[in-house]
Amino acid sequence: QVQLVESGGGLVQAGGSLRLSCAASGRTSLNYAMGWFRQAPGKEREFVATISWSGSRTYYTDSVKGRFTISRDNARNTVYLQMNSLKSEDTAVYYCAGKLTHWSGGYSYTEKEYDYWGQGTQVTVSS
Repeated sequence: QVQLVESGGGLVQAGGSLRLSCAASGRTSLNYAMGWFRQAPGKEREFVATISWSGSRTYYTDSVKGRFTISRDNARNTVYLQMNSLKSEDTAVYYCAGKLTHWSGGYSYTEKEYDYWGQGTQVTVSS
């Protein structure tokens, strides 16, 4: 089992920045691709970004490309989402997720492929 805990959410003005963190505990010795998803009020949860276990491969949804950066520090068992140039449409609960993988370069943008989820952290962008 792996437990994921997000932090770093909050209220920020449009154009501002936030950095989300996701700390993993438990069976962190296994290889996990990690992802960030978000759910806005009244909407389905959607993919935001993913990173391979090695950190060498990343993938983003189009709406955040050039503004968000996913990274990880495996020594600290932590994944980050740096969010710059925030817009009101980025307002959502952000979730991190872990996917067990046997390939260090593997990642996924498909929600159902993830095995573990955090409880979420609220990000609110005021315009």
